[in-house]
Amino acid sequence: MSQPGRWVVLKFGGTSVSRRNRWDTIGRIASKRMADENVRVLVVVSALSGVTNELQAIAYSAAGEPFDAHFDALVERHRAFCTELDLDADTVLGARFEALRALAADPRAKSRELAWQADVLAQGELLSSTLGAAYLRSQGLDFGWSDAREWLDAVSLPNASPWAQRLSVNCRCAADPALQARFAAQAAPMLVTQGFIARHDDGGTAILGRGGSDTSAAYFGALLGATRVEIWTDVPGMFSANPRDVPEARLLTRLDYAEAQEIATTGAKVLHPRSIAPCRDGGVPILILDTERPDLPGTRIDASAATVPGVKAISRRNGIVLVSMESIGMWQQVGFLADVFERFKRNGLSVDLIGSSETNVTVSLDPSENLVTTNILETLSADLAEVCRVKVIAPCAAITLVGRGMRSLLHKLSDVWATFGRERVHLISQSSNDLNLTFVIDEADADGMIAQLHAELIRGGAMPVQDATVFGPSWRDIAHGKPVKRVPWWVGKRDALLSIAGQATPTYAYDLPTVRDRARDLSAIDAIDRRFFAIKANPHPAILRTLVEEGFGLECVSIGELQHVFKSVPSLSPERVLFTPSFAPRAEYEAAFAMGVTVTLDNVEALQRWPDVFRGRTIWLRLDIGHGGGHHAKVNTGGVAAKFGLSLQRFDEFVDRARALGIRISGLHAHMGSGIDDPRHWRVVYAELAGMADSVGTIEIIDIGGGLPVAYTPDAEDFDLAAWRAGLEEIRAAYPRFKLAVEPGRFMVAECGALLLHATQVVEKDGVRRVGCDAGMNALARPAMYEAYHGIHNLSRLSDVELLEFDVVGPICESGDVLGHSRLLPAATAEGDVILVADSGAYGMAMASTYNLRALPAEDTIE
Repeated sequence: MSQPGRWVVLKFGGTSVSRRNRWDTIGRIASKRMADENVRVLVVVSALSGVTNELQAIAYSAAGEPFDAHFDALVERHRAFCTELDLDADTVLGARFEALRALAADPRAKSRELAWQADVLAQGELLSSTLGAAYLRSQGLDFGWSDAREWLDAVSLPNASPWAQRLSVNCRCAADPALQARFAAQAAPMLVTQGFIARHDDGGTAILGRGGSDTSAAYFGALLGATRVEIWTDVPGMFSANPRDVPEARLLTRLDYAEAQEIATTGAKVLHPRSIAPCRDGGVPILILDTERPDLPGTRIDASAATVPGVKAISRRNGIVLVSMESIGMWQQVGFLADVFERFKRNGLSVDLIGSSETNVTVSLDPSENLVTTNILETLSADLAEVCRVKVIAPCAAITLVGRGMRSLLHKLSDVWATFGRERVHLISQSSNDLNLTFVIDEADADGMIAQLHAELIRGGAMPVQDATVFGPSWRDIAHGKPVKRVPWWVGKRDALLSIAGQATPTYAYDLPTVRDRARDLSAIDAIDRRFFAIKANPHPAILRTLVEEGFGLECVSIGELQHVFKSVPSLSPERVLFTPSFAPRAEYEAAFAMGVTVTLDNVEALQRWPDVFRGRTIWLRLDIGHGGGHHAKVNTGGVAAKFGLSLQRFDEFVDRARALGIRISGLHAHMGSGIDDPRHWRVVYAELAGMADSVGTIEIIDIGGGLPVAYTPDAEDFDLAAWRAGLEEIRAAYPRFKLAVEPGRFMVAECGALLLHATQVVEKDGVRRVGCDAGMNALARPAMYEAYHGIHNLSRLSDVELLEFDVVGPICESGDVLGHSRLLPAATAEGDVILVADSGAYGMAMASTYNLRALPAEDTIE
């Protein structure tokens, strides 16, 4: 027998109680809990999916409006479900049907009394729980049925309206030994009861309102001092973003009550915010689990969750209304805010966010918690106009970052700030409990931002997705299975790399077969006519020769790179070389034309000041289409803050000047950033350039730049080349008259490179373990410059399973000389071990320096 004093509360929502197989799952889960944990089980259920909406249509209908058809439809819906469950509907639900019909004839129906509305709304849960208990018993399970109104007592809060006191109530939830003893006296070891309903002070029915079933389960858990409350739903738990918008959103496996409360309050729909406080106050853990995927860990919310600083979730709420109130007379005026907020109270409105200055107070109204109609806003504005000037801004979207220690994360939010800097931000609110940061912008501008911001939070290190105590698998992995990533080339060539490291470190080793693989990935895309490699990523002669052999041209940005290209590949035709400098001196343009390469220009001033250099030439024009992207603000090469590209506002001026000088513009070019992970980006760039090409009349080719991302982090997926290809083919079909060029750099060579180092020291300081190496930011600047992530591995102990967290640092006298924070390396890591920094073939050696007079790394290649 199960212990009479120990309970587990299981809540199942509408979709979880609307099919026979779901009730089989409920019975199976409840029985397993009872058997495995020696506990009693209370199952709290919602109405069948869609039933509450039907009941609301009845309860809230206008007086005198007929609703018999609604009642008939509800009866037939439940009869049909009884048939699916092999139950006799009249035997199981006959009394419930009679009660439902009686409500139609109830005298209170004529005036739609609130008490009558509550009785109507309660019928859904009474029906579903009754038939569910009957079905579970028919399957041989020992289930009883209990009326929630015998246990949950509604309480009236101060200032609550009559409507709230009946249809959106709170309940007593302090652990009650007398109630626990009475509950334990129930004969059946497992019980089914209702969510959403409670007992009013007058003995009638009260409704918990929105999210009532979650809250009912929490109340029962607190009253019973339950082992835990399990919320079973159709998603695996809370996520770091809405999975429908962000497939890469990560399951949040462990949260404390405060973080969960903020996430639920600011937009997550999986758990109602009201359900957390009862469990928090009662010390009862909450689990959110997936009825269809019961083996997933779900989300556990409790007081013992480790405090992990960082953004846990980003959410969006639409329909936000901002009310801006301005008055010179408000500064240091006693009682001004009291006068203002009294008017919100008068109109029954609850304020969410608040921003203030010496002459302005702006607040937000959340439509999910307020009835924000045109009439109410007009009345509010008229009331506020008595004390200030009023401006209503709507519709807006509130985008909220939630996590502990938000103030300490501001330095990691540079990309986030930059993204919002491109939008019209009406209000920024940072919570006093340091748990959230909210930006309110125009709703139309918020589309697509959550996915972008989510990626930026991960890239910048503000969202610590590598912490397995908080973050689980992504929604994409859950829904479609975790993709099998390529085994890094260096795993199979470990012995060769150890041999190279034995000669000297630091050394960059480049795997040429990997370079060929990436080249052939792009060569297989027929929509691309010309492919250039941006040699600034890695100018190693063997890499240049390999790519030229694969049909690539080379893109250079300086006279030094041009000279290096023709020295490394003497047979290369100048027609396969593209020169795209930034603020180069006159002499470099002259030299480039003399070499016969294709020259790109991005400003009018060069034509005005050096007309003789460009007169009669054929050139490409680089444009800035006004927006960019990338893995870091420093690699965003579009928009007013970027130095690259001609502004669209001066496009006509450039074309006119070029024609006057007899210049032929044969190509349009745009490169808007590096590490852009949206395959649609390049399609948009091509479309915008193609839309302008016709006005020039001489354009033959459009260059959409590079910037294809690399999956540096362990959880990152390889760039979706199939989606990229499909987008390019589609846009080429729309503009077939222009050829297409690309100029990737990083994508071609990042994975081929491994930086080999030797560990010099292993040190512990105040709980932080550090592995020192014989090179750091002098050999690989990307982590210090871009907060970039690179995989770090102990090549000498690759098979060790006992791992510890280490910071991996170099010998440079700079605090920023850190190659990686909190990396899992063998616990036995010691001086002399070979440390490998992966995916370092792009912008590694190319950006290396002799800072501190440390020698440059050596380089080697592997076939």
